Order: sequence, then structure tokens, then C-alpha cells
Amino acid sequence: MAAAGGGGPSVGTGEGGGGDGYRTVYLFDRREKESELGDRVLQVGERSDYAAFRSSVCQTLGISPEEKFVITTTSRKEITCDNFDETVKDGVTLYLLQSVNQLLQTATKERIDFLPHYDTLVKSGMYEYYASEGQNPLPFALAELIDNSLSATSRNTGVRRIQIKLHFDETQGKPAVAVIDNGRGMTSKQLNNWAVYRLSKFTRQGDFESDHSGYVRPLPVPRSLNSDISYFGVGGKQAVFFVGQSARMISKPADSQDVHELVLSKEDFEKKEKNKEAIYSGYIRNRKPSDSVHITNDDERFLHHLISEEKEKDSFTAVVITGVQPEHILYLKNYFLLWTRQLAHIYHYYIHGPKGNEKRTSKEVGPFNNIDIEISMFEKGKTPKIVNLREIQDDMQTLYINTAADSFEFKAHVEGDGVVEGIIRYHPFLYDRETYPDDPCFPKLKDEDDDDDCFILEKAARGKRPIFECFWNGRLIPYTSVEDFDWCTPPKKRGLAPIECYNRISGALFTNDKFQVSTNKLTFMDLELKLKDKNTLFTRILNGQEQRMKIDREFALWLKDCHEKYDKQIKFTLFKGIITRPDLPSKKQGPWATYSAIEWDGKIYKAGQLVKTIKTLPLFYGSIVKFFLYGDHDGEVYATGGEVQIAMEPQALYDEVRTVPIAKLDRTVAEKAVKKYVEDEMARLPDRLSVTWPEGDELLPNEIRPAGTPIGALRIEILNKKGEAMQKLPGTSHGGSKKLLVELKVILHSSSGNKEIISHISQHGGKWPYWFKKMENIQKLGNYTLKLQVVLNESNADTYAGRALPSKAIKFSVKEGKPEKFSFGLLDPPFRVGVPFNIPLEFQDEFGHTSQLSTDIQPDFEASGLSVHYEEITKGPNCVIRGVTAKGPVNSCQGKNFNLKVILPGLKEDSQILKIRLLPGPPRRLKVKPDSEILVIENGTAFPFQVEVLDESDNVTAQPKLIVHCKFSGAPNLPIYVVDCSSTGTSILSGPPIQVQNIKKDQTLKAKIEIPSCKDVAPVEKTIKLLPSSHVARLQIFSVEGQKAIQIKHQDEVNWIAGDIMHNLIFQMYDEGEREIHITSALAEKIKVNWTPEINKEHLLQGLLPDVQVPTSVKDMRYCQVSFQDDHVSLESAFTVRPLPDEPKHLKCELKGGKTVQMGQELQGEIVIIVTDQYGNQIQAFSPSSLSALGIAGIGLDSSHLKTTFQENTQSISVKGIKFIPGPPGNKDLCFTWREFSDFIRVQLISGPPAKLLLIDWPELKESIPVINGRELQNPVIVQLCDQWDNPAPVPQVKISLIKANNLKLTPANQQHKTDERGRANLGVFSVYAPRGEHIMQVKAIYNKNTIEGPIIKLMILPDPEKPIRLNVKYDQDASFLAGGSFTDFMITVISEDDSIIKNINPARISMKMWKLSNSGNRPPANAETFSCNKIKDNDKEDGCFYFRDKAIPNKVGTYCIQFGFMMDKANILNSEQIIVDVLPNQPVKLVPEIQPATPAVSNVRSVASRTLVKDLYLHITDAYNNRTGIDLVGTVTATIKGSNEEDDTPLFIGKVRTLEFPFVKGSAEITSLVLAESSPGKDSTEYFIIFEPRLPALSSTLESYILPFMFYNDVKKQQQMAALTKEKDQLSKSIIMYRSLFDASKQLLDEMKCQVEEAKLKETQLRNELKTHNIDIPTTQQMPHIEALLKRKISEQEELKKKPRRSCTLPNYTKGSGDVLGKIAHLAQIEDDRAAMVISWHLASDMDCVVTLTTDAARRIYDETQGRQQVLPLDSIYKKTLPDWKRPLPHYRNGKLYFKPIGDPVFARDLLTFPDNVEHCETVFGMLLGDTIILDNLDAANHYRKEVVKITHCPTLLTRDGDRIRSNGKFGGLQNKAPPMDKLRGMVFGAPIPKQCLILGEQIDLLQQYRTAVCRLGTVNEDLNGQLKYLHTPDMKKKKQELDEQEKNLKLIEQKLGMTPTRKCNDSLRHPTTDCPIPPKRMRREATRQRIITKTDL
Repeated sequence: MAAAGGGGPSVGTGEGGGGDGYRTVYLFDRREKESELGDRVLQVGERSDYAAFRSSVCQTLGISPEEKFVITTTSRKEITCDNFDETVKDGVTLYLLQSVNQLLQTATKERIDFLPHYDTLVKSGMYEYYASEGQNPLPFALAELIDNSLSATSRNTGVRRIQIKLHFDETQGKPAVAVIDNGRGMTSKQLNNWAVYRLSKFTRQGDFESDHSGYVRPLPVPRSLNSDISYFGVGGKQAVFFVGQSARMISKPADSQDVHELVLSKEDFEKKEKNKEAIYSGYIRNRKPSDSVHITNDDERFLHHLISEEKEKDSFTAVVITGVQPEHILYLKNYFLLWTRQLAHIYHYYIHGPKGNEKRTSKEVGPFNNIDIEISMFEKGKTPKIVNLREIQDDMQTLYINTAADSFEFKAHVEGDGVVEGIIRYHPFLYDRETYPDDPCFPKLKDEDDDDDCFILEKAARGKRPIFECFWNGRLIPYTSVEDFDWCTPPKKRGLAPIECYNRISGALFTNDKFQVSTNKLTFMDLELKLKDKNTLFTRILNGQEQRMKIDREFALWLKDCHEKYDKQIKFTLFKGIITRPDLPSKKQGPWATYSAIEWDGKIYKAGQLVKTIKTLPLFYGSIVKFFLYGDHDGEVYATGGEVQIAMEPQALYDEVRTVPIAKLDRTVAEKAVKKYVEDEMARLPDRLSVTWPEGDELLPNEIRPAGTPIGALRIEILNKKGEAMQKLPGTSHGGSKKLLVELKVILHSSSGNKEIISHISQHGGKWPYWFKKMENIQKLGNYTLKLQVVLNESNADTYAGRALPSKAIKFSVKEGKPEKFSFGLLDPPFRVGVPFNIPLEFQDEFGHTSQLSTDIQPDFEASGLSVHYEEITKGPNCVIRGVTAKGPVNSCQGKNFNLKVILPGLKEDSQILKIRLLPGPPRRLKVKPDSEILVIENGTAFPFQVEVLDESDNVTAQPKLIVHCKFSGAPNLPIYVVDCSSTGTSILSGPPIQVQNIKKDQTLKAKIEIPSCKDVAPVEKTIKLLPSSHVARLQIFSVEGQKAIQIKHQDEVNWIAGDIMHNLIFQMYDEGEREIHITSALAEKIKVNWTPEINKEHLLQGLLPDVQVPTSVKDMRYCQVSFQDDHVSLESAFTVRPLPDEPKHLKCELKGGKTVQMGQELQGEIVIIVTDQYGNQIQAFSPSSLSALGIAGIGLDSSHLKTTFQENTQSISVKGIKFIPGPPGNKDLCFTWREFSDFIRVQLISGPPAKLLLIDWPELKESIPVINGRELQNPVIVQLCDQWDNPAPVPQVKISLIKANNLKLTPANQQHKTDERGRANLGVFSVYAPRGEHIMQVKAIYNKNTIEGPIIKLMILPDPEKPIRLNVKYDQDASFLAGGSFTDFMITVISEDDSIIKNINPARISMKMWKLSNSGNRPPANAETFSCNKIKDNDKEDGCFYFRDKAIPNKVGTYCIQFGFMMDKANILNSEQIIVDVLPNQPVKLVPEIQPATPAVSNVRSVASRTLVKDLYLHITDAYNNRTGIDLVGTVTATIKGSNEEDDTPLFIGKVRTLEFPFVKGSAEITSLVLAESSPGKDSTEYFIIFEPRLPALSSTLESYILPFMFYNDVKKQQQMAALTKEKDQLSKSIIMYRSLFDASKQLLDEMKCQVEEAKLKETQLRNELKTHNIDIPTTQQMPHIEALLKRKISEQEELKKKPRRSCTLPNYTKGSGDVLGKIAHLAQIEDDRAAMVISWHLASDMDCVVTLTTDAARRIYDETQGRQQVLPLDSIYKKTLPDWKRPLPHYRNGKLYFKPIGDPVFARDLLTFPDNVEHCETVFGMLLGDTIILDNLDAANHYRKEVVKITHCPTLLTRDGDRIRSNGKFGGLQNKAPPMDKLRGMVFGAPIPKQCLILGEQIDLLQQYRTAVCRLGTVNEDLNGQLKYLHTPDMKKKKQELDEQEKNLKLIEQKLGMTPTRKCNDSLRHPTTDCPIPPKRMRREATRQRIITKTDL
């Protein structure tokens, strides 16, 4: 073994390889980046092993044998001893790497050979692509490459992405086609296999690197969609060299680090052949991903971008075809929609799944929804065309599926394992057309000799197309189709379904790979032969299960069912409504639509028309009632089924309605024949009745008969018109003869209605006629009718076929008989003694009918205990016994019951008992008790009388308003007694006591008792003797001094010594006769005094009153009252006690005026000194000489200003001039002394007048306070007024103002403030707005018109990094904007005050507005179009950039304005500068007129005006959006006349020419006039077309011509008439277009609203479910009130939690001037536990004020701004490797196990911290500051912990929750290791975090607010939708729809009159085919919205 070129020993012998006994190996050393580029060639002996090979490698490359490296294949398989022989083959390429997964630093080349397989010769006949039926085979070549990609991606678990990119942009290189997939990729060996022609998956070697080591057939799946379609090793190569000249294969397997690249090109093959080199050999380039250094050719510049995308891909394969044939380029560009549609057809079931592209609301997630085939075409200067095959909705399979009404699935089993799944679809005839879809590749042919009126079945629906398209392994084989099978061909005889139904079916066959196809997959080899073999078994598939049954029978039944269900061919008109038919089975009862007419086979059948049936037994003759069509239809409709309801004729004979299928109507019978049959049947019918009375008692018409008179027997006969008796209806062949019966009814007519009292039916007796027996039971009074009616047997119907049968009616009346008994009428109670009353009588005959008394009669009365008599009795209809009077005793006022017997002699029943209740009569007499005339009573008492009211029979009686009065006389003011006897008639008459004043002796009074309301009742009088009262009448008080008693009169004033007691008070009482009353216990209890609550009863019995305590103050007078009160009198006697002063006892000082004295000022008031007794009553003891004895003393008292004076008028001494020496404010005590008396006064010494202003709680004034512009100051500005000694001066209402520069703005605005009671003014917390830099402001006060200046405040203004001030917009300003295209990308950033980009902005707050500029200014209009930004892509820039991509350029040219906005809050929007863009016209597309001319109507006569086609026609070139373009184009426009039939003679222009040319300059062609030649040829009344075709050499593409139709006539008059019709037609066409645009816009708006409703419902459901996870249930009703209440409650709870006092850090934070400043350490973290917060804050006390920055530059900036006073910590200066691991366990754990059990709950101090922001940076900071510091409960626990830990490891610093610290070196104790209390930390303490419940409430509030918005949104969109639906059903819209229908009908009629083809479908060939450009869905929606807005505005 030796290196190439060197000698060396050879190992072994043998053949093969690179020499005798050797194998040649190519080795690339890629261990280092600087490795040599080329390879080394080694010769390896046949018998060498791996060790020898490795040694040779080391020797060849100069590597030490001890060095570590690996040797691998190009597929990164490491060479080892085990696989050396099978891997290291001759010609193999190997790598020398540091590791197997090392990236290739530089690319390598791998030699390969790819000799074609022998199958190339064997199967060479099937290699070419060819066109079939006019189809271009290019899409099928591309399909071969897609087949390979489908196979490669078949194992993908995620999306299977296949991309076809067409690079036709010359700026990026020459044209190329790239097919890229994300499949499993290929190794270099597999890539080599791919290059071998004809190496199929079945013939590839089974080596370990083959891409199929032993082919395994996939498992069966529906439709054989197994992706196993890359098959023969031929298609890919054929397709590549069919499309272009060269192919570059680029692939990377999933488990490889390398990309393998192989280039095959025709040029290279030809070059090798020319140089006699091996043609089928080459190199595979192995390189790292995204390495494109080898692409140096400018023709392949686009490959750099394609290769750069490799980094993001795990595995892929890309086939890049260059040298694309020019004709292919043209086809791919011009027919983009056509060939993409063909590809969507080929792979329809791979894209959409086994069921295909069904129309349904949501796609089910399935195994086929992950195939994503995207085609994009890039052209210079054009927007890329991108289409996803899944979005194509007009491929043939989609059209077949979505136009089919039903399907028939089957399966065919052929010999062997061949299985074919099949489906047949039915496309029904709808209304007036077939729904079978047209195939553009299979156009319908029209025979020239066909008559237009003849409907040829062969041409219907499918036409001559075969039924079945054929799919192989799920993909279409395009050139093979199966015409039909025997069982689905039209039968020779008429089958179950009409013959045309067989032309309404389409089908598809799905085979597995058991059927052979050509290598290019264009055709099947033997499919049809195998399927039509006699052994092929067909089975039907029902519900997914195979059913063995006769396939032909099943198909025929299915086709019949489809025809009946879905074909709609009979036109049902004159819609009447929807009904249900209860006569049918329940499942078919409804709904049924009813119609009055149908149009069938050219004939119209209407209701009332006479018809005859066929195929019914018997045949029916009748008239049409209505037509039935099953289903919920509305209006005119086409259908195949239906039923007709027929009324049998003649109706007089049959009276039947039959319902039969419409198909059973006899369409051949004449209506006259049916009419004659009806008239013949009307001959024999019953006409009248004959009635006789054989036994007498005849009933005469209108006879009046007494009740009970009998009616005699009746004999009846039925006669026809001929007078012949009959008993049956005439017999017919339809209904059979029916028997006739006679029905007798006697009917009583009453007010409540008619009532049958007798009803009989008589049959004919055969030998005797109809007979009814005698009737004797007619007794009721009233009018009667005896009715005889002929009725039908069984049904008892009295009509037949709508005609009444014969009848006869006799009317008579029945009246009452003579009276036989009586009863009482309605009496009128009550009945009273002596009061007359009436008794009404009612008489009846023997049947109980009311009768009248006609004879005289004398009634008798009998009653026990009563005497009764009457006045008279009346006769006639109202019989009454008048004036009946009863007298006698009754028990009480309630009366008594009596039985009154009334006897009327002469009646059959002559007596009746009348029960009455007799009440007492009216009052007649008054009875009073006591009976004596003279009554004696005492003055002051009342006297009761017993009174009774009696009637004339002395019964106690009562009646309403029975009031008894008693009036007294003989003295003034006597009372009146009144009592009410209305209810009982008796009562006690009493009232107030009789009181006569000053009565000393007896007095006589009179009493008169009467009833004022009863004047006829006599009054009763009584005499009363009145005696004086013996009750207490007078009270007197006496004061006993010794033996003398002095009377104290009422209201006397008594003087007494203050504080003394009054003794010996007595009292006496007297009665009305001045008699002294002895005091008893009863009287004593009624005596009260007001000066004591307790009275000694024994003293009262002796006449003694309690002692009186005299008040101690001379100012207090005591009011004393003695009172006596009983039931008769209330007495009192009162006096007042006035106190007198006692002896001198005290000195009293009183301060008059304010008790405060200002420092440096005298006391404003004076101090008054008096002398008082022991109770404080002033005594006049001072005189002027007393001043010298007065002493005054006090601490700090300045005695020099004291002034004392004697006040003679008040007998007091006044002291003024109190002043104190300046000192601390507070209370001062003054001591006053005189003789032996002394007293103290306390005054308050307050601060002096304001002289200074000081700031409260403000930082050091010498330093500038940093503040971000627009932010608030950290502290409120609070000022305090102070005196000259710095004492706070509590002076209120002092005006405080803030002086500042104009460029410093404060909010709230600088307002004038006033001090409060403490002399303070809180100016509030200001937000500062100012330019960057230092600013000053000063507080001033105005006091007593003097200005007090305060301190100067310095502010350092820093820019706000979070305040947006402008929007930065970046875009390609050189880009041109073409109408209908897409804008270039806009990148938007929000810039803050410090010129940095603001991040973390919600993209929804960024918007883009676009509007067309107008004269009204640049402000955006209300209808400006608004766009939202696109989603961020992976390769986009850093956070904070927002992109607006692919936004649609307006379709209309003009100047537009674009403005971007950022919504800062609900009210404020920050707008960018407006971008003015000019939208330019797009590419020229068509030639159009400036003004659309009317359709000309011309003739070939002499008159030029009649021959003129066009006048002053200006033609312009426009783009696809009707924008004028091509101003710089120069050429010609040719005008040519063409007809619909090329063979007809077409008219000629003047000059007998067929074509005219007009110059085209400056984008316009002017045609002044276009005139036909005189006597020009042409067919009369024919439509021709003028084709204006532009010919512009500067344009490479052909423009769409302008076609102007005109009508040609030979007759001038006809031409003039038709010209008028043509004008009318043009007007109608315009109107129809307007209406249609309105309805289209309405439909689009409705669809959009429905989509919004669905989105809103989904959002509401999502949020509702999220709320349920938070245990919040929202009711389905009253949602908004519930949400609002819930929100209010939650916000209230959150506010309450926030208001709860929480520990906070009061250390002012450093203002964050930029994003690089995190803040002070004290503000970065929060700690929940108070004790832990205290000790950790103290532990870090020296660092709490330190500002943390991200960078050293930011730290240096802060250092400079604060002149070095602020300590700073930059994070980029921290050595992070020494930082502790936050996941490290506590040191008492060793290897995961507990080393010892600690006490005191140890925990790392850092774990107690929570970080509100910047978690990662904070962990770095506190990891460095705290390290592994541990916190425990107390010092004992800490010492125990340290003692145990040091046994195994180093112990960190320990802190205790009690505030102790043990340093890491073990020291503890002393003040430096003991934390002070929390209040001593001066606010430098970590704050407490927000309670967790508060955060949970915040989440719930946010969710509720979102849900409220969602509910409101749902309600709004629902309301909008309902409003739109109502609008669409408004009468106005319905009227518009009717107008549109009418105008369309009128247009059709005019076109028929003109002889024009409606909508000119037949002339499409004259126009260029218009292909719709694919527009992305968003674009479509946007365009639709735009159009909708335009349409609504225009209309």
C-alpha cells in the first residue's frame, strides 16, 4: 500500500480496482479550515485491513499515528475494522475528519459513474412525451418531478412541502425551473443511483446505501393514495431534459451534515463525447449547507439565494433545470392558470384527500391536508405569481365533485391482485340547462347541419367525452380514459330512467400499481382490456362496505332515483304556497309546494282545465284543481316529479278528487272530447220530492198549534226531472250506483241556534215508497221546520258533486196552553212590620210553559202569629198581589222567619208556601231608663241613660242614622251626650262629666233626650240636681321659721346662701267648698316635687316637703315646683331660689383674647384677676392699693413690658404686655399671687411671622435631580413657611407660586397654591417636560405684600426612552408602483426621545392608511383604506420593527397618500410623515374606446348616414384595470369586419375593402368616421363585428382587441326601427349592469358579515372557556349587566388589595435615561416576608443605592452626570463564571442526600427574592451580591448549621430572621452584625410584592374586559347582519329585483327582435380568451371590499 506516485511494497494480488490487486481510494483531508483543496489518491491492496489502511493514510498525509481522527464515507459512515471490506470499494471517495459530525470547511468532489441500465434498450419505445388531443405535455413533465417529491416526502410527519419556482427574471440570470421539496433527501450513493437511467426501484442493488434496500409494497389505502409513484428510474431524467438542457440536483439527507450536488447537462455530454471521454461519469460535489462559492456563472445568479435557504432545512432535494426551451417559457408564462389547473387536476386526491375537494364549511384534519404544492413565477418588474394547488377551485375533478348531486361507488376485481375503485357521479338537469361541467381541453363540437330547434341527445351533458378518468396510485394518467362499461351504457330499449340521464354521469377509476403504465405516466398499458374482461367482478360499495349484487340493476335503480330526485325539467309556475297532506303516510305528508300551472313539453296545463288520465283503472275525466311538488319550494321551479289533483267530472255526479302523478296525464286527448263526456253524464239526476198525509193530522205551512198537538204519518217519493220515481242514483262505470235515502228532521228555531228534536231516515221499501210514522211529542214553544232531505246511503251526504239533492221544508209554530199551576216571582225584601209589599205570581200550563191569568180570583193568606191583608190582584201577563201588610211581634232587630201560605182557588195546584223574614217596623216611640223624673249627681261626674227605640208593635227597632241626643240646660258650657242606635236600637247614652265652675252649693239642671232624624218620635225630659265636688281644688306652700309659718306664694323668689339647704317646708290642700282635706296615703302618692326624685311618704302624710339644696353658683337660680294631679284636677305651686355669695376663698385668673403669643410679639389679649368664694363666685375684695401686692412670674417671661391696672367697674385687676424671650415654641405657665391666694395661666408660644420657605421631604438641593422628560418627579413639592428662627409658621392662605423658565413645562399646570392650617402647601407631583439638560425652578410666597423666596430646585432632564415622538418609515423609494400590483415592503419603527427604537409594542397599534389625494387637503378621509402589519418572519430584524408586506396597490392610477399611525392611547395617534406615491398604469392589456359607442345599426343603401358605423371614435390602450397607458407607443390600429360564420359574405368598408388602418400615436387612435360601402355584401338582419386590432411593434405581447358589434340590414326602414331598438338595448344593458353590481355587492357584504359573526362567536366561545378555567361562569341571558357587575366587583377587590398598606422602598430610584439603565438595587427585587426583607436589606445596605447598568458606557455616563457621587455597577464587567448556580442544593445535601437534619428552616437568601422585571440580569446582580448566603430562623439554628456544614465544606454567610449575621469566616456578635429595626433603615428596604390574589384578579379582569368586548362585538356584528338581511328583504330591494328581472326579459326580447345572439356566447372565438389572474385570498377580499364601497357610493 502506498501513496500515488511513490514506490512502496504492494500488498496482495488480485484483479479489479485501480490496478492488479489494488483498489483506488480518493481521500479528502478536511480536519482543518486550511486543509488542501484537492484530494489524495491512495492504492489499497485487496487483502489490506483497516489498521494497514489507517497507517497508510497517516504516512501519506504526514499525520502522527497517535493523533485522533476518523475516516468516513461521503455519507458520514465511519470506516471501522468491521465494515472496511464492504465499504472501501474501488473508486470510493472518503473524508478525513476530526469527528463524524464535523462540518465540511471546504467542498469536495466525489467521482461517480451512471451507466444506463439495460432496460434503456428493452423499454426504449415508451420514453418520449407527446401531445394528445391538443394538450401541451409540459405539465405532465413537471408532474414527473412532483412524483419524485411526493415519494421523497411520504415519510414526513409534518407538512409535505413541494415548491416549483419559475425564475424568468433576467436580472437574476437566465430562465430556470426549480422543484424543491422537504423530503428525506439523498445520500451521494442515492444521488448516483438517481443519475442511472432506467434503474427502477425494483432493480436497484440491495446495498446499504441504496434509497430502497429491497422494495416493500405499501399497505392498501383509500384511492391507492400511497405516494408510491416515483417508480421506473426514467421519468425524472426524461422530464428534466424535456424541459431544459441542464439539471442541477442538490440534496441533503436528514442525518447528514453535508449537501450533495450533481450537475447533468447536454452541453457536458456533448463535450465529453467530442473529447472521447467517459460520458456517463462525473462528480458529486459535497459541501456544507448554504455554501455557494462554486456558483460563479452570472447566468445562475439566482442560485445564491436558493442555496442560502439551505441553513433552515433539515433535509431537502432541489432539482434546478436551466437552458429552458423558449417555447416552454412562453407556454409557462402565457398559460400559467391553465397548466397549474392541470396539475391540480392530476394531484387532486393527494391534495384534498380521498373524498376530493368537497364544498364544506371546514376541512377535516386528515393525512392529506399536509401536502402543500406551491408554484411561483418570478418575472422582471412584475409581482410574483404564487398559487397553491389547494386553492385552485376550477380543476376538473373539483368541478365534477361540486356539480354532482349523488354518487355511485363500486369496485372491480380483475385477475391477480388488481383492484380498481370506481365512482360515478350524477350531474342533474337543473331548470333549463345541464350542470355537467365543460372541459376546456375537450371542447363541444357543433355539427353544421344541426337544426337549432332540434335537441340531440348525443350532444347533451357529457357529449362525446368518455365517462371515466383513470388514476394510478392516486395520480391522474392523463391520456387514458375508459368510455364506459356494459352495465352503465344506455340500454337499447327504454329503461327505468330516460336515455338522457346516461349522458349526465361522470366517473373516475382508481387503480393500484398492479396495472402497468408507461414510464412517462401518460397512458395505461392494459387497463381497459382487463376491466372489460369477462372474469372481472364488479361490486357496489354502500356505506364503505362491498355489496355483492347485480351491478347493472343497482346502477339502473340508482340512475332512476337520481333522475326523480335531482332532475328539474317540468316548469312549475303560479306558486300558491306550502301545505301538508294528512292523507299521505307521515313521512311524505309535507312539505308540498302547490302550483296552479305547469309547462311541460311545450304545453301549459292550468287549474280548471279539463283532462283525461292514462294508465289508471278506471280512467279519470275531470278538471285540474292544483299541482303538487314535494319539497320546500318558493316561486317558479323546474322539477321532474310532481302530482296533479283532478276534480272528477261531472262534479254533480261524482264529487270526488283524485291525485295522480303528472306523468299519467293524457297529453294526446282533446279538451272537446272530455267536455262531451261530461255533458252526457249529466242526464239523469234526482229533482224533487212528493209528500202526502194518508192518516190525517196534516201539517199545513205556517200553522200555529198548541203544545202537544200530533203530526200525522208521511208518505214520500223521489222524482227526477221527468217525474219518474227513483230510489238510486243513475249507475256509472266509475262510482257504481248509490242508494238514495230520505231524512226527516224537525228543527226548533231559538235565539241560541237551531236544534234538531226529531231525526229519522227512511229507506225505500222496494214495493212501497218512503214512509214516516205519526209524531206526538212536539211540546216546546217556538218556531219549527219539518225538513225532508234526500241523502246518499252510507255517507248521508245531502249534496253530490257540489250539487244539492232534492229537499222540502214546512214551517209551523207551537204556542202555550191554559194555566194549571202557579209560582212566586221575584220579591223585593226586606219585609217590615206595618210596611206594605207586593207578591208577583207566575202561571204555567201542564207542560210548564208560562201562561196568563184571564179570570177573576180572590187569594187567601195564612200565617202563624201575624195578621195579613192585601189591597188588590192584577190580571194579564204581569200578575201581582198588591199592598200586602203584616203586623205582629218579632224577637229582635234581626227579625223573625214566617211561612206565609198563599191560596188561589180554581187552579189544579192552588196553594204555595212563601217563606219571609219579617223585620221590626220604623221607629214610633223612645223609652229612657231610669224612669224617675229627678236625678242627683256630684259636680264633675257624668250620668248614663239607658235608651230604647220601639216600632208600632213595641218591637225594638233599628235603622240607619238612628242617633239619640241628650242636651243639658241650666248652666253655661254643659256637654251634649250622643249615642248611635243604628245597629241595635238600644244603647247607653253618656258623655263627658258635668262641670260647673265656682259652685259652692246645690244647682238644678234640665236634660232633653230626642232623635233628631225622627221628628215623629216624641222627646223625653229629665231634671238633674248638681252637688259641689269633694275633690282637691287648691294647694298652698309655707316656710316655717321657728314658730312662724311664712306663705310662699306661687312664682315667689327666695334669696338664700349659695350651697346651703332650705329646711322646714310644709303644704296644705282644700276642696271646692274651701274645706281642708286630710292627706291620706292615696293623696300623698299623687304629690310630686321637681327638686328631688325621692320623697318620704311619712313626711308627706304630716304635710312636710323635702329640703331644697341651694345652687353653689350665684348665676344658677333653682326653680322649685310642687304638683298634685288626680282624675279630676291638676294643681301646682312654684317658687325660685336665688343663691348669694359666701366668704373669700380663691384667686382666679382669666385670659381674655387669644391664648397664643407669637415669638417676639406681646400677648394680644389681657389677663383679668378676681377673688372668689369656695364655689367660684366673685367677691368684691380688690381696691387700687391691691396692685402692689400682686406678684407675676414665669419661665422666659420678659417683665419689662408688663402693665397692671385696677378695673373698678368689674372689681378686677387687668394685666397686659405679656412677652417671652425667643426660644423653642410650646406651652408657657404664668403664676399670679395676692396675699395668701395664687393661680396659674398657661399660654402657647408659637413661631413668629413667616420669613422663610423650606422644602419638606426633598433630596439634597445641591445636586441636580435626574428626571425623564414627560415623567413625574419622584417626590411631591411640599413647602413649609418658617419664621426667622426656622420654626414652622402655621399661617394659612399664603399664596405660593413656582417660578421657572418658559421652556420648562410642568403638569398639572403651574397653578397658584395657598398654605393650609399648618403653613404648608402641597404643590403635587409634577410631570416635567423640558429640553434635555439642567433646569431650575424656585418656590416663592407672598405674605403681607412681601415676597418670601424659597430654595432653588435643580432638575437634570433626561430623554424618555419609552415616549414615542415620531415614526421612522423605510422602504424602497426607487420602486415604481403599478396599478393592481403590490407595494414594496414598508418597515416601521417607533422612535423615542432618545432616538432609540421602542420595543414590546403590540403590532395591532400600528396601522397604515392610504387614500387618494384630493383638493380638500392632505387629511385622511373617513373612508381611507386601512391595513394592519404583517406577521414577523424569522429573518426579520430585531424586535421593534413592523413590516407591511404585499399590500395591494390601488387599481386606479393617480396620486395617493400613505400615512402610518401608532395608537398611543384611545385618543392620541402618532402619525408618520405622509408618503406621496404616484400609482402608474400597469402593462398594456387591451384597446378600449374613450366613450363606449352605441351598437350601430346600418344598411347598404345610398345614404351615407345609414351606412355610417362610427363617428369620432377615440381608441386608447389600457391596462387590466382600465387605466390609460401606452402614451409613448406608436403603431397602427386595423379595423376588420367579421361575422359569426366565416363562410358568410361579410360587409365591406367604403372602397370595397375588408380592412382599414389608422395611425396610433401618443397612446391614442382617432377614427373620424367608418362607413360601409354602398351595396356592400352582407346577410340581412345579421350581427357582425368590427375588430379593432392594435399593432404596436414596441410591444412583445399581443393586446386584446376592441370588438364593436353592429347590425346589418338591407332595408332602410327596418334599419331605422332596429336602430331605435339597439339604442333601447344599450340603455337596458347599462341598467342591468348597475343592478347586478348592486346585488353582487350586497351578497359580498352579507358573506363578509357572516364570516365576522362566525369569528366573533369563536372568539366569544374561546374567552368563555378561558373564564371557566378561572371558575367564572357567564349566564346566557343578561350577559352585559352580569359582566359589568362582575368587573366592578373584581376591580373593587383589586383596588382594596392594592390600597392595603405594603412595605415599599422609599429610596428615590434613579431615572432610567435609556434602556441600558436597570435602576437602583433597592428597586430591582421584592421580598414577601417582613423579617427576611429587614435582614437582607440591612445586609446589602451599602449596595442598596447602587445603580445597575447593562453597559460600562451607561455607567460612565451616570458617573459623569452625578460628578462621581452615584455608585454604579455595569453588568458587562461581572465575571459570570464565579456566580453561584441558582439550582444548587443547600450545603447540608451531599450527592442528593441529606447529610444532617438542620433546624431553623434554612433557605438561600437569593431564593426569597422576586424580580418584577429583567429576571436574568437581576439573577446576575444578586447572585454576585448575595452569593450562597443562607437565612435561618435564629442565631442558635445558624450556629448549629454552621458547626455541621464546616465538617464537610465551606460555610457561606448566614443571616437570621431575628436580624443576626454570622460571617463566612465565623464571626458574629457586635453592632456590626446585628440588624437594626425596620424603621431605622430609613426606607432603604426591599418592597413587598403585589399579593398573588391581586395578580389573579388582574388576569380575571383582563379576561372579563376581553370577553365584554367580544360580546359587544358579537352583538354588533349580529345586529349588522340582521340589519343587512332585513335590508335585502325590504320592499325597495324586492322591487329592484323585480325591475332587474323585467329588464333582463325585455333585453332578451329586444335581442331576439334584433336577431342578435343573447350575450353573444357563440362569438367568443372572435375575442381573445380572457384568463383570470390568480389573486391571493386576502387580496380578493380586499378588492371585494373596495368594490363594495365603490358600488354602494355610486348607487
